[in-house]
Amino acid sequence: MNIIFYLIPAVVAFVFSVLFTWLVLRLALKMKIVDRPGAERKLHQKPIPLLGGLGIFLAFFLVLFFVRKELIVGTLTYHHWLWFFVGACFLMIGGILDDKCNLRPKQQIIWPLLAVACILAGGIGIEKITNPFGDFFYFTSLASVGFTIVWLLAMMYATKLLDGLDGLVSGISSIGGLIIFLFTITTKYYQPDIAIVALIFAAACAGFLVWNWHPAKIFLGEGGSLLLGYILGVLAIISGGKIAIALLVLGLPLLDLGWTILRRLWAGKNPFGFSDRQHLHHRLLDLGLGQRKTVLIFYAFSLFFGLSALFLQSRGKIIAVAVLFLIMIAIILGLATFNKKHAS
Repeated sequence: MNIIFYLIPAVVAFVFSVLFTWLVLRLALKMKIVDRPGAERKLHQKPIPLLGGLGIFLAFFLVLFFVRKELIVGTLTYHHWLWFFVGACFLMIGGILDDKCNLRPKQQIIWPLLAVACILAGGIGIEKITNPFGDFFYFTSLASVGFTIVWLLAMMYATKLLDGLDGLVSGISSIGGLIIFLFTITTKYYQPDIAIVALIFAAACAGFLVWNWHPAKIFLGEGGSLLLGYILGVLAIISGGKIAIALLVLGLPLLDLGWTILRRLWAGKNPFGFSDRQHLHHRLLDLGLGQRKTVLIFYAFSLFFGLSALFLQSRGKIIAVAVLFLIMIAIILGLATFNKKHAS
């Protein structure tokens, strides 16, 4: 493997992301598209520019255009990548509108659905998953469409709901891109086209993190928080249905998403219609850990379980996902017990 082949585009993506994010920051301030403090779940004390995801979007896709010939060395064609790009454009358009006009939940969901529709129109979908007892489970066409829709929406809303602390989503997304890169440069699963895209994505997220690390100078915004989950979700599909890897990297956020949906449904509320401070990262923050320590805990989980996927076989990955699930349950029960003791 020629490491320079991967490093040069990644370095360019990092530099572009730093520069584009600075330009977007200036633009957001000029247009007064900022996140103002005041709501219960907001931790900042002064207005912070939004639209930060636009910096990642520009850096990522511009560098992909420069290396476009490398994107079709495998089974994917320009047709697939074009629809992938159009889906991302829908997310950015919807995100800019939401950051500026504060769309209602029914209006917000339109843009992720359009992004998913673009992926399906491009012929990208989850056709099979690994059978832990050997071979694969193959989906029918209808089941493939349904599973792809659920998967991409889950990934997008996991990163959207996770976007509550400085550097949390951008850092975990960078780790996710790096793990997929490491996986797709191995001899067994060698996919140089996916590898270069994953590393460019990781570098673009890292460039944004320069401005987003606590105390953040800019936020991802609606479009950015959805975009990162969208890209990770698509990378998991096109790398050969490596769903388990993404599950391990985003395990805690996805489990927190599931817990949030169940908790709000149990309370008779729309699970996507409002925000609160009951997410796992907020609960850890309330223990007095501080933003940086809380974020680093999430990084450690993502890095440890993500790297474990590189060395585990299918059955081992399922066990790792189960362990992560049990850890999440233990954390929830532990926090509930702690809160009851301090409330009494």
